[in-house]
Amino acid sequence: MSSPQLVTNSSAQISDRWWSALLRRDKRHDGIFFYGVVTTGIFCRPSCSSRRPRRRNVVFFGAPADAQKLGFRPCLRCRPLLTISPQAELLRRVCRYLEENIEEPVKLRQLAAQFSQSPFHLQRTFKAALGVTPREYADACRITRFKRDLQAGHSVTRAMVDAGYSSTSRLYERTAAQLGMNPDRYRRGAVAVPIHYTTVASPLGRMLVAATQQGVCSIQFGAHDEELETGLRREYPFALRKRDDEELRRYVTALIAQLKGAAPDPQLPLDIRATAFQRMVWNYLRTIPAGETRSYAQVAKAIGHPTATRAVARACASNPVAIAVPCHRVVRTGGELGGYRWGLERKQALLDLEGGPH
Repeated sequence: MSSPQLVTNSSAQISDRWWSALLRRDKRHDGIFFYGVVTTGIFCRPSCSSRRPRRRNVVFFGAPADAQKLGFRPCLRCRPLLTISPQAELLRRVCRYLEENIEEPVKLRQLAAQFSQSPFHLQRTFKAALGVTPREYADACRITRFKRDLQAGHSVTRAMVDAGYSSTSRLYERTAAQLGMNPDRYRRGAVAVPIHYTTVASPLGRMLVAATQQGVCSIQFGAHDEELETGLRREYPFALRKRDDEELRRYVTALIAQLKGAAPDPQLPLDIRATAFQRMVWNYLRTIPAGETRSYAQVAKAIGHPTATRAVARACASNPVAIAVPCHRVVRTGGELGGYRWGLERKQALLDLEGGPH
C-alpha cells in the first residue's frame, strides 16, 4: 500500500498557493487538492464555506484517500468524497504527475500526450485554473524540494541532484532569483545567518520586526508573540534568531509612526528575497500614495503584464514585509478588499488609518 501524500511535507509543496486558494474558497481548485485541519480532524474541499482555520493547523492532501489514511474525517458541509468535475480530476492528475517527475524536465507536448490532450488546450486549462503554466508549476515544485533539502542541512550538490537540476550553472541560474542569493549562501544562511527580531504592541495587534545585517527581512502581525515567533522560525528554521529590542528600536519607531499616519521612512533598509516579477509588483506598490488603492488588474497593467492579475495577487500574498511594502492598498475591481495575509480586519484597519476607502 502506498503511503499517504501529505503535500505540506512532500517534495511537491505548493502550500502558499493552495493556502491562498483556500482563503478565497476558490472552486476552481476543488479536486486539485484537499486540506485537513489538525485541531478538528476534518478534511475539506478548498471551496468549503466552513470557518477558515489558522494556517498553522492546516495540512494539504492530493486526494481524499490520503487524508483518510491519516485519520481525517470528511467534512459534512462540503462533502469532499462526492464526485468532482472531470476537468478538476484531470488537473489533479496532471499536478501529481509533475510533482512525481521533477527529476527530469517534462515538455508540454509530452505532458499533453500522457493525458490525451492537445498541448494548447492543456496549457490554457491549467493556467486558467491554477494561474501558472505546467512548466511554472514544475519549477515551483523543484525549488521547493531544493529549499527543503538545503534547510535540512543537505549539501548543495545533493539538493541539486534530488531536485532535478542538471548542472551547477543551471542550478545557480534558475534558483538565484527565488532564493535571493546563491544556493551555497542560502544554505549557510539558513543554518547560521544572524536574524535579530523584536515584538511590540501596535494599532493592529502584536507586531514582529526581524532584520539581517542588510535590513528588515520580516514584518508580521499576530495575536500573540508565540504565533509570531513560530512564523519566523518556519521561514528561517536554522538561522541564529535572537531577540534584540534595542537594536531594532529605530525600525519599530518608524513603522509605528507610519501606522499612525506618518510618511514612510525612505531610509528603512529592506532585505527581502523576490523573483523578478515579485520585485516588480512590490516596487510598484510602494509608489501607491497612502489613502489610495489600486485593483489587482490596475497593478498588472501598470507593470506591463495586463493578463497577470492572479500573479499580482500571489505576489501581494507572499509579501514578507507588511506596511513597508503596502500590499493592503491593492483591492479587487469594484472595491472589495480581496485577501490579506494578516486578515481582512487588519487590511481594513490599515486603510482606515490611512484615510482610504471603507
